[in-house]
Amino acid sequence: MLSSSRIIPLLVVMVYLSACVVAQNSDLTTRNTERHSATLSQTPTSSGSRPISISDAVSIFLKQNFQLIAARYDIDTAEAEKLTARLRPNPDISVGFSGLPLNLSGNLLTEQQYSYSIAQPFELGGKRGKRIDVANANSDVARAQFEMAVWQLTNDLKKKFYTVILNQSLLNLARENEKTFAETIKHTEELVQAGEISGLDLTRLEVEKLKFDTDLANSERDYEVALRDLRVTLGGDYRAMDIEAAGTLDPQTYDFTIADLRDKAMAARPDLKAAQLSERAADASIKLQDAQRIPDVNLGGGITQVPGGTSNYTFGVGVTLPVHDRNQGARAKARIEKEKAQNQEQLVTNQITSDVDKALIAFQLQRRRVDLYRTGVLTKVNDIQNLTEYSLKAGESSILDLLDAVRTRRDTLAAFYQALFDYQSSLLDLELATATPLQK
Repeated sequence: MLSSSRIIPLLVVMVYLSACVVAQNSDLTTRNTERHSATLSQTPTSSGSRPISISDAVSIFLKQNFQLIAARYDIDTAEAEKLTARLRPNPDISVGFSGLPLNLSGNLLTEQQYSYSIAQPFELGGKRGKRIDVANANSDVARAQFEMAVWQLTNDLKKKFYTVILNQSLLNLARENEKTFAETIKHTEELVQAGEISGLDLTRLEVEKLKFDTDLANSERDYEVALRDLRVTLGGDYRAMDIEAAGTLDPQTYDFTIADLRDKAMAARPDLKAAQLSERAADASIKLQDAQRIPDVNLGGGITQVPGGTSNYTFGVGVTLPVHDRNQGARAKARIEKEKAQNQEQLVTNQITSDVDKALIAFQLQRRRVDLYRTGVLTKVNDIQNLTEYSLKAGESSILDLLDAVRTRRDTLAAFYQALFDYQSSLLDLELATATPLQK
């Protein structure tokens, strides 16, 4: 039995130790949170660089991307075709001389005749109106195709933006690991000089640090390459595009239903709109080609003048007889184009259903991957490294334990960042499949 004089000091010591453990765990949790947040949000901006968000990037891209500018020219070309479709046939004016003798002797003025005539073609069968309808339909198709370019290229821009954020997070992680190793090597050198550990442990650390230095160099390379890919995609003067991506990979929670996504896709997909408009353009082309088999009328009139004699008025009507060429080839081609457009519409409709299904399944799987990391594994790997560092300084663990802890944390966080990137990419694939902004 312990006396009361011994029990009281023992209880005081136990309370003190418990308080120290609680304080240490609280400090470790705070360090974990700060370290993880800094790795995700820190932006290694260079001096003079302008940080932009993803919405800023999209705004800049829509204004000055060269591919979009080139795609707009197709709309201008279609508008020019509309001007051509409204034009009417030009009149034809002719001047002729007749009665010129081979022998220039004699009275030439009494033997010559002069003729002046003007002729105007008149289109029948409503060709001009049908031609305008075709031009308007082709202009609508060109606009729909431009929307397709905007839809696809904007989605590609967002993926490049998040690629920069991913490589930025991996670069921050590599820098943090290098800093940790530098501190550990410094502490190890002190222990070696004090004779508490052997120089072999220090050599192992130095060899391992080379691997982390290489990882840092590779991360810097990947980040700089991804950033420059983003800059050139934004368009404009590449030399003046000194920007940095500002954002995070932290995902938001989304809940989608397959029926709602399919409805959005059917209503918004520009490739489906382009296929439907192509069918309408084919209908207009069929009407125009059918009208082309109707011959036009050419009305003309003129004056025949005989010097020293009487002048005569002349009138004429010209019609091409559709005996052989009744525009059969163009009419058949127009009907084939309509069947092609109908087939394309069915193909796109099936493709939309498939795209939405695949994108939603991939999104749900990527969300499950992210949720697995949110079960506490990130906190655990941070705690393992922090506790190992603390134990090493206290002489309770070895250098090998620390190396294993650092590698485990590095690999786990790198996989977590990749999972976040894959989640954002799957969300962008879902936006691409529905042609609808889904990000909050």
